[in-house]
Amino acid sequence: MSSRERVLGRVRRALADVPRDERPYEEAVPRAYLREHGRRSVEETVELLAENLAEYRAVVHRTDEEELPYLIMRLLAQRGPQYVLVPPGLPPAWMSAADPTRVHDRAVSTPEELDKVESVVTGCALAIAETGTIVLDGSPDQGRRRITLVPDHHICVVRVPEQVVSSVPQALERLDPARPLTWISGPSATSDIELDRVEGVHGPRTLEVVLVG
Repeated sequence: MSSRERVLGRVRRALADVPRDERPYEEAVPRAYLREHGRRSVEETVELLAENLAEYRAVVHRTDEEELPYLIMRLLAQRGPQYVLVPPGLPPAWMSAADPTRVHDRAVSTPEELDKVESVVTGCALAIAETGTIVLDGSPDQGRRRITLVPDHHICVVRVPEQVVSSVPQALERLDPARPLTWISGPSATSDIELDRVEGVHGPRTLEVVLVG
C-alpha cells in the first residue's frame, strides 16, 4: 500500500459516518465576523495605514502626482543605486526625473542578474490599513513577484484613497484569487533561535511606501 492510499483510506474512514446530504463546509461554517473594526473616515483610514506601516519599520512618504517623480528621484539618489528595476507597466512619469540605469522586468532574467539591481520601483494592488499590509498581484505596474524579493530596496507607490481599504475582508473582496498575490507587511525580517532580528533575508531590507493623493 502506498502512502497516498494510506492517506485516502484514513480520509474515507473519517468521513464514513457523515451523511451524504450534510451541508458543504463553506455553508456550514458561520462567517459573521466583522468586516472592519470601528468606523473611520477616509482620512482616518489612511492615517491608520501610515501608522501601521511605520510600526512594521517601513518608511512612509506622502506626496501628490505632480511631485511624485521628484520624490522618487530623491529616494533613489539617497540610496545611490547604479541600476533600478522597473516593471513594464509602471507609469513613465514616475521615473521621469530619476537618473539610474533602468533594468526592465524580463522572464529570462537570472537570479544573478537580479541580484545586481539595488532598487525596484512598483505600484501595488491595494493597501490594508488595519494590518499595515501592501498587496501586489503581478499587474503590469508591479511585475513578477521575484523582482520585489531580490533587490535590497523597494519603493512601492500607493494611490490614495482608491487603493486603500480598511480591513483584510475588504481586501479579499477586491483581489483576484487566481493572481499571484504577495502580501507585504514591512521590510523582510526574521529572527534566529536567540531572537536576534535579521532584515533582508527573504526580501528587501528597506521598504519605502509612497502615499500619493
